Amino acid sequence: MKSSQKAFYFLVIPVLLWLVLLIIIPHIDLFVSSFKAENDAGTMVWSLSNYATFFQDQIYWLTFVNTAAYAIGITLLAFVVTFPIAFYLTKVVSRKYASFLTLLLLIPLWIGELVTIYGWVIVLGDHGAINEFLIWIGLIDKPLKLLYTNISMSIGLLYMSMLFMIVPVMTTLESLDDSLIEAASDLGASKFTIFKSIIIPHAMPGITNGAIIVFMLVIGDYVAPNILGGKSSLWFTEQIYNQFLMTFNWNTGAAFGFLLLMLSSAVIWVALKLSGQKLDKVGQ
Repeated sequence: MKSSQKAFYFLVIPVLLWLVLLIIIPHIDLFVSSFKAENDAGTMVWSLSNYATFFQDQIYWLTFVNTAAYAIGITLLAFVVTFPIAFYLTKVVSRKYASFLTLLLLIPLWIGELVTIYGWVIVLGDHGAINEFLIWIGLIDKPLKLLYTNISMSIGLLYMSMLFMIVPVMTTLESLDDSLIEAASDLGASKFTIFKSIIIPHAMPGITNGAIIVFMLVIGDYVAPNILGGKSSLWFTEQIYNQFLMTFNWNTGAAFGFLLLMLSSAVIWVALKLSGQKLDKVGQ
């Protein structure tokens, strides 16, 4: 066997083992468990009752729809917020400063999600930095209710996912030839036309890649909705958590988990169709 083949197998086998043992087999086991339920005699039998529970109880499917709507909205908001930043770092500021500013964007990943989310609890609390500042300048007389709302939950989810939108977009924008923008400008194209006809089409693979990552991270997040959203916010991962660890109903929890997986796959498929992108191109 050639050395190149040995190196190939040395790199591929651990990845395959990781995929099979930690992802494929557990998911197959959960999928099978989702179709099993306990009958009156206490015996596990094949059943659709776990999925029926989802459709029969209004709180479950309402939470399901609410989670999907917020995840899509936060993904779109992440693009709106981060695209100007990505363009500035790749096409406006010098490369030396761009590297430093990009490094600053990585800080939330160094700290970790839990600590970052609790930082937002301090900022958004009744006696947090925002309310104290607004009271100090005289805009309000009493603290605003910012914490434990859908707004605070959305802020936390957006903050934790923005970086995963910026990086793919920056990667595609860096490969955009500046001369194309200069030529279009010399020919009389407006800034909006350049943005719509040159910049966005070129960056679309990165935008789609970032949107998929952000959507998957947001819809599957548990920490931010649980801490920042409080009891007033409906998030489907909390329902899955309750089924697994609060009521110890693993079969229903498995069914809910696969419903969330089906939702994520469907939304991503629709997004790829609407954007005209292919998954193999997005993954490049």
